[in-house]
Amino acid sequence: MAFAGHCGVDLKISTLGDDAMAALFNEELGAVVQVRDSDLTAVMATFARHGIEPLVHDIGHPNDDDQIRVYHHGQTVLANSRGHYRAIWAETTHQMQLMRDNPDCVSQEWALKTDDSDPGINPVVPFDLHEDVAAPYILKGVRPAVAILREQGVNSQQEMAAAFTRAGFKAVDVHMSDILAGREDLSQMQGLAACGGFSYGDVLGAGEGWAKSILFNARARAVFEAFFARQDSFSLGICNGCQMMSNLKDIIPGAEQWSRFVTNKSERFEGRVATLLLESTPSVLFTEMAGARLPIAVSHGEGRAECRDDAHLASLQQAGLVAARYVDNHGQVTEQYPLNPNGSPAGIAALTSRDGRATIMMPHPERVHRTIAHSWHPDDWGENSPWMRMFQNARKFVG
Repeated sequence: MAFAGHCGVDLKISTLGDDAMAALFNEELGAVVQVRDSDLTAVMATFARHGIEPLVHDIGHPNDDDQIRVYHHGQTVLANSRGHYRAIWAETTHQMQLMRDNPDCVSQEWALKTDDSDPGINPVVPFDLHEDVAAPYILKGVRPAVAILREQGVNSQQEMAAAFTRAGFKAVDVHMSDILAGREDLSQMQGLAACGGFSYGDVLGAGEGWAKSILFNARARAVFEAFFARQDSFSLGICNGCQMMSNLKDIIPGAEQWSRFVTNKSERFEGRVATLLLESTPSVLFTEMAGARLPIAVSHGEGRAECRDDAHLASLQQAGLVAARYVDNHGQVTEQYPLNPNGSPAGIAALTSRDGRATIMMPHPERVHRTIAHSWHPDDWGENSPWMRMFQNARKFVG
């Protein structure tokens, strides 16, 4: 609890009885529960009413100096920093990871585990979280159509559809086979959202394969070229969809400088929480969100932005096309694993086109557009998480 909560504790094991070691190392069921000091009397009374008060022990309390101290009959038997004990606790896993994973990434993660100065997740929301910028347009009673595009093996289409529906769109399920067979041409769609997941059974480079099924098919290529060229359209590619759309850059106006997305530096699938800093860019989805620092779900094996060289990276940044970057818990752009889960240079997590109508990002905002979907969040967030704003911005864009 101390490791996960980034908090020190003072523990009194003598309250466990005459043989504290036997109590600590027995194999019976038990639980550690933290309660407010003001609630302790009521909690103990509840245990007493159920006849189990003798099994309940007040063993300590948190402290504010990030130390873990253990006392026995008034004597200090253990005392050191939280990071010191976490390093001991994690040492076995660390040695296994050094043999199994990219040792450079393992060493970077180890440095974080033993860093007592890490403040943990601390979101920054510079806009009014409770304002629904889509509301005036929803009140018109019109629901513009957005294509929820998927391919064999793709997932998260339900979350994507839910987010756009909540923002006032009509979400339309569009499979690639619909376009290839001529059943759909996107002409009635004002938005296109290419979903994340594991297309083609999660074979390596699947997003590139998805893109080639468009680029090398005359019918499909014409459909997508016409959609991207329309000034009233917007597009979003997430995860697998991000990798796919990055390979369509030649037919997306203003996306010619986009990077490819390739295997993570860790050489492992990364499923975790990361924090993104949203930059000031033309992206219509991130309007008035610049400066936001938000936790987000990560779930990918090929999320590293690959630039041809330093000049390519510089041109991306100078053109203002980097829409979001991975940052550490101090708000600094980072390449440190696992805060940057894939090793993208300059923390690149999202790109936009020059006119802002096309945006691609590797992490999954659609999975956390509701506050309840976050593993942790500030108490004042309400029903919608800050990520809901990007879907509301899309509704405002189409008018």
